[in-house]
Amino acid sequence: MTERPEMYRYHNGDKVVLPFAVAEYEARVAGLRAIMADAGVGAVVLTSMHNIAYYSGFLYCSFGRPYGLVVTASDCVTISAGIDAGQPWRRCWCDNITYTDWQRDNYWRAVRSVAGSAAVIGYEGDHLTMLQRAKLQAFLAPARMVDLHEATMRQRMHKSEAEIALIREGARVADVGGYAIRDAVKLGAREIDVAMAGRDAMEAEIARSFPDAEYRDTWVWFQSGLNTDGAHNPVTARVLERGDILSLNTFPMISGYYTALERTMFVHEVDAASLKIWEANVAAHEYGMSLLKPGVSCSEVTHAVNAFFEERDLLQYRTFGYGHSFGVLSHYYGREAGLELREDIDTVLEPGMVISMEPMLTIADGQPGAGGYREHDILVITEDGAEDITGYPYGPEFNVVG
Repeated sequence: MTERPEMYRYHNGDKVVLPFAVAEYEARVAGLRAIMADAGVGAVVLTSMHNIAYYSGFLYCSFGRPYGLVVTASDCVTISAGIDAGQPWRRCWCDNITYTDWQRDNYWRAVRSVAGSAAVIGYEGDHLTMLQRAKLQAFLAPARMVDLHEATMRQRMHKSEAEIALIREGARVADVGGYAIRDAVKLGAREIDVAMAGRDAMEAEIARSFPDAEYRDTWVWFQSGLNTDGAHNPVTARVLERGDILSLNTFPMISGYYTALERTMFVHEVDAASLKIWEANVAAHEYGMSLLKPGVSCSEVTHAVNAFFEERDLLQYRTFGYGHSFGVLSHYYGREAGLELREDIDTVLEPGMVISMEPMLTIADGQPGAGGYREHDILVITEDGAEDITGYPYGPEFNVVG
């Protein structure tokens, strides 16, 4: 009987063009190794989609299988399942090991082949499950375990010039989707019809602008009427009616990098009560963007916008924080939770960070002005202020459509 291997290297084909130059990934891993050295860590086992993509370029598709990136002082190796064949090798800048499923836990045997045994192991406490943590301890027998999820998150919060260039392109593609949605809004159209128009336009533009990329996960949330009350409500087949409030939300995904455009719209006409709420939210949006500059903390910005709404007796209608970081993130995987505009986040804004301003007010069904109002721009923090990289117009003058 042929002996079946636990793992092997299947370097099928040549490395492809990644979202960033190899030197960019090398610099990121050098930053990770500095984090490891400061924490006394000999090997780090990364398991999240966002960190594996950030440090290696490879964005995995789990389907219930574990994936990893193991970094030591000398090695950087992605660990992938046999079902993916050579794609993980081609899509990372570093080495790759494929594990087989001939026996259970070959994944951890592959991890051990790089990380070794009895080392001080770094891991992601916000991602590693209790089950996989127990297996890590059983197979690697670590001398000690150190949670590095916050340290890696803080590294990701500071964008390189190359990252900012990609995010800027993502914001432009989001605008393309926004204009396609605006053109598709018609009486009698369904939410799903309008959403598909925006998604298709963005995917075509991404393929045109990034011919070497993989294409996946770009999506649109287009909501109408009562469905606008939640920012993340899925698309339905609801038919658009005159006077409907609409939420335009475009989300292009470029090699794991997420960007967004979000706008309030109305079909044909907007009533006086709704217009008053809409204009107040737009004013808060503009005020909030004016506050984003280096040296200001996330909590300071949040309290200032809270006061703005409170003066207008609207704060009780606010539903979530006012913005968040951008980079390698998605509704499927991580976010940089240390850079969000919330009362409990004291992170100070610094040049090279990228953050949104997105105030939202939700008025309950049956009340004057009922619906969810949301505007969203992406800003790059500069040396002396912030640059708004979102181009699609906001407010009633442009967004009463159909």
